[in-house]
Amino acid sequence: MNNFRNRPKDNYIHEANWEQLYVLTEHWKSDILFYKDDLRFLHHLIDNYFLWLSKRENIDLVQEIEVKLLLVDKQSDALVERLDKHLHHLAELIDDPFVFVADTFRNEHELLEDDLAQFVKDFRNNRKEVFLLTEHIIKRGGLIRQFNSISK
Repeated sequence: MNNFRNRPKDNYIHEANWEQLYVLTEHWKSDILFYKDDLRFLHHLIDNYFLWLSKRENIDLVQEIEVKLLLVDKQSDALVERLDKHLHHLAELIDDPFVFVADTFRNEHELLEDDLAQFVKDFRNNRKEVFLLTEHIIKRGGLIRQFNSISK
């Protein structure tokens, strides 16, 4: 997905009122919080199965993916912080439309949306890598053989 633009029309950011942008921003924050939960699951998956994934040939792959996940974690934390600040500014604009320069604020809103789109792209790529690595190890039989030997 190249584009996260989740709005009715291309010029929405410049035409929507402050309340509509507030609702849209809340939607973005909800999405980011969902992705953060999914990131916790991916970390949990790697952590719980690290023993099986830690064959010598897989250690480098696991570490590389873990580093990428940590970067996406930081990215999501920064976005949540920016979204909270943005929601605060939107609330101020709803109360007093002359608090900020409207065009400047709308441009910042658009940049935030672009950063969210990049985050979603990065997140999906990392998620795909975790699942591909897990699938690779399972197909090679390493995880199944090791699990069977432990459960006997």
